[in-house]
Amino acid sequence: MAANSKLFKVSGTSLKDPTEYRSVVGALQYVTTRSDIAFVVNRVCRLLHTPTIDHWAAVRHILRYLKGTIDHGLFFASNSCPLSIQAFLDADWAGCPDDKRSTRGYAIFLGQNFIAWSSKT
Repeated sequence: MAANSKLFKVSGTSLKDPTEYRSVVGALQYVTTRSDIAFVVNRVCRLLHTPTIDHWAAVRHILRYLKGTIDHGLFFASNSCPLSIQAFLDADWAGCPDDKRSTRGYAIFLGQNFIAWSSKT
């Protein structure tokens, strides 16, 4: 999904039977371990209450994308160096002198590969 595309809560004609939409979106939540679709699946999940034809078109677009990228993934050879997960966490409790807000963050490595991070204030 393009970053500038918009899915509005009320856009287009409502689906007569939203059961299939809800079922497919629920199944897509299990695939959100793929970071390339996590954002867009979250967007269509927000529209479960009153799905429209436009929302269903977005879900079908996600399914076509998944079909076209089914062979994408990471390959880990068995003879390579042993994989280990390392996580680093740091926090600055009430470090801001103005409002006493804390800053915290983490980084996760799989072997030597940086795979996840977060930073919040």
